[in-house]
Amino acid sequence: MPALTFAVLKIMASGIAAAFTKNRKQMSKLHFTTKHANAATVQRDWYVVDGTNQTVGRMSARIAAVLRGKTKAYFTPHVDCGDFVIIVNADKVVFTGKKDDQKMYQNFSGYPGGLREERAMDLLKRRPEVVLERAIKGMLPKNRLGRQMYKKLFVYAAPTHPHTAQQPKDLKF
Repeated sequence: MPALTFAVLKIMASGIAAAFTKNRKQMSKLHFTTKHANAATVQRDWYVVDGTNQTVGRMSARIAAVLRGKTKAYFTPHVDCGDFVIIVNADKVVFTGKKDDQKMYQNFSGYPGGLREERAMDLLKRRPEVVLERAIKGMLPKNRLGRQMYKKLFVYAAPTHPHTAQQPKDLKF
C-alpha cells in the first residue's frame, strides 16, 4: 500500500465530511418539532356526566383525565389543556365493597382535638357533591396548575344544572 501523504488524507477527510453533511441535510427533512400547547392554542369543550349508578373512584379517574387534558393529542404537562366538566346526580353515585360503611373522611381544624371524622355514607347523604369533589381533587396535581384545573369542575346533586348555555356534550364511560 503506497504511503499516503498529508494532502491526500486531507482531501479524503474533506470528502467524508461532505458526505456526512449531505446526509445531515437529508435527515433534517425528516425532523419534526414537538407541538406544545399554550393558553392561546387550547380549545376547551364542555361535558356533562350523569353520576347515576357510577362508581366513585372509576368515574373520578376518568373525569380527572378530562380536566387535566390527557385525552387530547396536544397534551402538555405544564399547561392547563383540560375541558370543563359538569356532574349531575352526584347523590346517586355508589361505592364498591364496604366503603360506604368503612371509608372515613377526615377534616382537621388545626387545633388540638379538632379532628372530625365522618363515614362515606353519612357524607353522601349530607353533602353528596363533596364526595366527588374530594375524589377528583386528589387525582389532580398538587400545585397552582392543579387548582386552576379544579376550577373547571362543577358538581350538582340535582339532575339539572345552570350551564345549558354552554351546550355541554354527554361524556360516556
